Amino acid sequence: MFEGAHTALVTPFNEKGMIDPDAYRKLIDKQFDNGIKGIVPVGTTGESATLSTEEHQLVIEMAVKQAKNRGLVIAGTGSNSTREAIDLTQAAELAGADAALLVTPYYNKPSQEGLFQHYRAIAQSTELPLMLYSIPGRCHIQIDVETMVRLAEFPNIRAIKEAGGVTERVVQLRAALPPGFEILSGDDVLTIDFMKAGAVGVVSVASNLIPGAMADLTQAMLEGRIADAEVIHEKYAELFSAFLKLDTNPVPIKAALGLTGECCPKLRLPMVEMSDEKVAELRSTLVALGLVS
Repeated sequence: MFEGAHTALVTPFNEKGMIDPDAYRKLIDKQFDNGIKGIVPVGTTGESATLSTEEHQLVIEMAVKQAKNRGLVIAGTGSNSTREAIDLTQAAELAGADAALLVTPYYNKPSQEGLFQHYRAIAQSTELPLMLYSIPGRCHIQIDVETMVRLAEFPNIRAIKEAGGVTERVVQLRAALPPGFEILSGDDVLTIDFMKAGAVGVVSVASNLIPGAMADLTQAMLEGRIADAEVIHEKYAELFSAFLKLDTNPVPIKAALGLTGECCPKLRLPMVEMSDEKVAELRSTLVALGLVS
């Protein structure tokens, strides 16, 4: 279901910090026009932490409407409150989303049994296919392999977005989970390594900017054309590195989209825009790739 490249969409704001629907629609069109298999509204990259509940639901509704069945809409509905995650997931289902992405509960650091019960309650509350999201760098916990094996028994828990940065964990997950259970990379720079280890695609930040390249890279990997994928990776390796080192996601990708004129680089506090020096560094990378003049 989740093979290929899926874009973790930014949420464009205008200069006043309000959602910019026109920029959002154009961004979505760009994804599907360039071969992206699915879009992920209101995840980390979409600044879900600073959107109100009403805005959260609005962004998902806009994504569903603009996608026009051209690909999957995987709504970000995770929370550190199980009740809130259920409410958001059910609202996404009513809005017409195709699936939901559910990050591990942050800040309160539940045990593995707590994680199991959290995802169990959500799975039983909806018919949507669910992609779990393990990102210990932000949440300080991960879904252990043994817990994933238990969760994979629920028929609508179908995939995991793995963003722990360790290829060996993908190997372990692939060996332990049923063959049809899908693993996706949560890091652009590790997409090839993770797919070699058994992942079937990526939830990409870079594809906001370069959707065609990420679609081509993952398709090449799925078809066994590893050398072709590596050529694409090498071309954009400096860009992937810039997105990782210049600032916290989604600050660099929004800066890049600002430089290309696709959306305002505005963020909501506590996130702030990059310094002029870092923007200049990013610009030089984009110029070298022919993405800006």
